[in-house]
Amino acid sequence: MNRKGRVLLVLALVTVVAMAFRVSWNALRDVAKAIGADATAALLYPFVVDGLMALALVATLVLTGNDRRFALRVLATYTPASLVLNYVHGLVPALHNATAGRVRLAQWDAGNWVLVLLASSLPVGSIYFGSDLVAKVLHHRTPAVIEPVCGPDGRESAHAPHTLAHPEPAPATAAVDTTTDAPALESSALVTARAEDVRAPDPHTPHTARTPDTESVDEELRQAQFEEAELERMRQDARRAYAESAQAGRPLSARALGEAFGMSESWGRKQILAARDEEPSRPVLRAVDIAAV
Repeated sequence: MNRKGRVLLVLALVTVVAMAFRVSWNALRDVAKAIGADATAALLYPFVVDGLMALALVATLVLTGNDRRFALRVLATYTPASLVLNYVHGLVPALHNATAGRVRLAQWDAGNWVLVLLASSLPVGSIYFGSDLVAKVLHHRTPAVIEPVCGPDGRESAHAPHTLAHPEPAPATAAVDTTTDAPALESSALVTARAEDVRAPDPHTPHTARTPDTESVDEELRQAQFEEAELERMRQDARRAYAESAQAGRPLSARALGEAFGMSESWGRKQILAARDEEPSRPVLRAVDIAAV
């Protein structure tokens, strides 16, 4: 419903409540006179009863929880009381005479005593319940609504279960030699992943916030040295394997050497060249003509 429709609905409700109050006001005024109230008190008596009902109705729209249930109980108590007094006003014609003064509300003594007690106790109850409702409304605070954080696709993002006061810096990657090729980078990534799995924290240990200090710098340096050592060990193993195959008379090709270590053919070719450069110089045998000797 738009704003204009809501305003019209509220105005219609206020009009209906005002007319209902005017009808009930006549009966409650006459009842107040019957129990001994003067002209001024009888004039204000309807505001005490029906006014508290209106206050309780507004409080139910504002309050929540136990306070709202309390306002509903007040409204549920004063509504039947006002109904009973309006019903008595219709049953006793003598109440309609403005100059009648005090009039019995019921011919039965016990019934008259109960009705007079009811009509006399409503103003006292209005003081107590009205002040309590006003205090609850004034001290009521609407809970703050936390708006969900939406991602780029418009969907609500999930809240992280643990948030560190100081996020742990990501480990620095090892320096990559420009002479190496793309497969060497893949090997570095595999070695880094394996090292991260080994250093994974125990899930049962409490999370501790870490700050980028000297210890983290040392750890990054050790990680870089570990990765470089792993790559060098892989190169040495590949060169040794090629040297052994060459000594056996069946030298491995660059592709076969690369596949054996999960690398590319160009990487295997580089290791073959390096292995050949590392071979010790062999004596060169030349044929000698025996006849010439």
